[in-house]
Amino acid sequence: MDTKELLKKVRKIEIKTRRLSDHVFGGEYHSTFKGRGMTFSEVRQYQFGDDVRNIDWNVTARYNEPFIKVFEEERELTLLLMADISGSEFFGTDAQFKNEIITEIAATLAFSAMQNNDKIGLILFSDEIELFIPPKKGKSHVLRIIRELLEFKPESKRTDIGHALKYMANVMKKKAIVFVLSDFITDNYKDTLRIVSGKHDVTGIRVYDRREEEIPNLGMVEMQDQETGELLLVNTASKGVRREYETYYRDRVDYFKESFQKSGAGALSCRVDESYVKKLLGYFKRR
Repeated sequence: MDTKELLKKVRKIEIKTRRLSDHVFGGEYHSTFKGRGMTFSEVRQYQFGDDVRNIDWNVTARYNEPFIKVFEEERELTLLLMADISGSEFFGTDAQFKNEIITEIAATLAFSAMQNNDKIGLILFSDEIELFIPPKKGKSHVLRIIRELLEFKPESKRTDIGHALKYMANVMKKKAIVFVLSDFITDNYKDTLRIVSGKHDVTGIRVYDRREEEIPNLGMVEMQDQETGELLLVNTASKGVRREYETYYRDRVDYFKESFQKSGAGALSCRVDESYVKKLLGYFKRR
């Protein structure tokens, strides 16, 4: 992808996702993810309806009329986006690949965090940590994150979510809002997720394609594993083969749901041809 095409894509995603964050997600994001507490802001005269527990008795005694302490939410939060860029994300049978939806969701969350003056960081992972961008504030920083999501070429095509979560726990010493975006067609991350969720506010967003759920009967078909590159000749006419695949896929989906539920983390699934806007809003409202 040349520079001109890349900038055009970044701009297109910025316009779409920033409009969503400004008009749809900004308030939901703010109310869903609270700050670390309340901090003292100022003292003002008491008004009818104010909480009497907030009266500043020292100032009240000095001026011989009631004054109250005003507090505001301490909003200094950090959003960390963890995006799976392994081979299986470059799959799609509809208008978009899974990695394109992951990019749009990540951009929407990033602009929502920026609107609330939060820091945003990014981890791109396969079975290795491909890229880590430390959390910072600002529009130029968010645009860099979008560029990397669009353009970055991973060294590996395999997936290891557990390894990525361990890395995140090591680099993020303070509590963060963490979104893990992947198709989650893997396992062996349950124990790490439980430990990480004890400190951080973690949400898993499973992005998938409807054609992954079952294999259609197409006879003998040559298929390639996106993560290993292995070519296989598969008899899709066999009910046993189709059933075995469906069982394998369903086991991974169940593992995802069970792992996030038992760890106390949030989870939602979004199909490529569905509206991720409705899915995210529904999730925010449920929280």
